[in-house]
Amino acid sequence: MAFENYTIKDIAKALNLSTSTVSRALRDSYEISAETKKLVLAYAEKINYRANPIARSLKERKSYSIGIIVSEIANNFFSQVIDGIESVAYAKNYQVVISQTHESSERERLNVEHLYSRSTDGLLMALSAETIDSSYLEELMKKGFPIVFFDRVPGQIKSHKVIADNRQGGFEAVQYLAKKGRRKIAHLTGAKKLSITAERLEGYKMALLANGLDFSPALVKYCEYGGLHQAEIEKAVAELAEEDYDAIFISGDKLTTGYLQAMKDRPEADVNSILIAGFTNSKVVNIFSPTITAIRQPAFEMGKKAAELLIQQIESKYAVDEFETIVLPTTLIERE
Repeated sequence: MAFENYTIKDIAKALNLSTSTVSRALRDSYEISAETKKLVLAYAEKINYRANPIARSLKERKSYSIGIIVSEIANNFFSQVIDGIESVAYAKNYQVVISQTHESSERERLNVEHLYSRSTDGLLMALSAETIDSSYLEELMKKGFPIVFFDRVPGQIKSHKVIADNRQGGFEAVQYLAKKGRRKIAHLTGAKKLSITAERLEGYKMALLANGLDFSPALVKYCEYGGLHQAEIEKAVAELAEEDYDAIFISGDKLTTGYLQAMKDRPEADVNSILIAGFTNSKVVNIFSPTITAIRQPAFEMGKKAAELLIQQIESKYAVDEFETIVLPTTLIERE
């Protein structure tokens, strides 16, 4: 059965309204009364009306699409952020285009340039582990191209940013380990240049100080690709084995699962003697062995807020020069 292609003119004729009134009602314009909006939306739903995105974009000079750039879609955290973004974007009639960097700054730049050249209306992005120079992003923003950063954010660029409270999350993780009587707490983390690495390391140090524990650089191991390559985790685990640590704070999803795998591959390691707390948004963290006390980020909420800020900026009639940094709390989920 063929679908009938209804237009705004059809709705206007059926309801005895002007096409401009129907158009504004469908866009939830403040100029239209709540009663008229209700009437138009009810009829549009009844006839299964769908806006023509090509005609709309030509008329308004907008593509009604936004780009998302993350390191890896398979990462639990990023997949949940994307769910949050989509929940807002689709409600506002925007489509999303998702790209992965696999922690490559070159691929990140190619993705940005591609999405910009394809006339997406704006970008939501978390920086790659390799990214040092983000000046090209600043140049795009100066041209009026909206970019909202989340999770891994550039410190020097003025823009909307949505992050978790990484310092507090790191502090609570190490505080938990210290309260369990652990005195030599290691830290497995990502690339030094990332904002989340610095913030979680700061939380780690704060908790050591609060519990009268010394900070030892030998107990901190960096994985420049955040666990994307298992070999870098195995190297860090082998080096930590020389330090006789009794607990570990891990700062990322991939690092957490990678650490467990690396420990299982070391038959001489007493895995169960080391208490683990780490950032992970895995939905099956309760079946990890050994158990992990999880620091969970509000990933879905982070995606929603980032999308709201981006769409507000896209639809603003004036240039936006005041920006927010939204900090969302983390949650510690204890596992015995």
